Amino acid sequence: MDLKTFFFGDEQRCDWQTAALGLAEGDELDTAVLLSLFTDRRAAPDDDVEGDPRGWWGDAIAVGDERAVPLGSRLWLLAREKQTASALRRAEAYGREALQWLIDDGHARSVSVAASAPRLGLLRLDIAIDSQPYRFELTP
Repeated sequence: MDLKTFFFGDEQRCDWQTAALGLAEGDELDTAVLLSLFTDRRAAPDDDVEGDPRGWWGDAIAVGDERAVPLGSRLWLLAREKQTASALRRAEAYGREALQWLIDDGHARSVSVAASAPRLGLLRLDIAIDSQPYRFELTP
């Protein structure tokens, strides 16, 4: 078991949930999905970024023979984007990129990501990991 991580969509943040005697236990896959999507992955060299390319410092450290797989997603790059079909395609690509490690490491057989903009200023991600559904609504 893992600590139960909860996504507060209205506040655009994640946090651990409490239980009667401390922190609640939860599903490891849920935590992996939240960390993968909502931790800022370092911008790629060809991303148009002025200033801080963000990213997690631990991505630079390989452990033993393990390959260094960047943590997080590049969804943060969409924060100042207009709601266009191109931005939705990038949101889907960033989501798939962030979750690909689940397949590579054998934790999932399939990952699908669909992005939509149900109203002005709202990005919806509908994700299925081995048919387990997730829905996140973001105000980038």
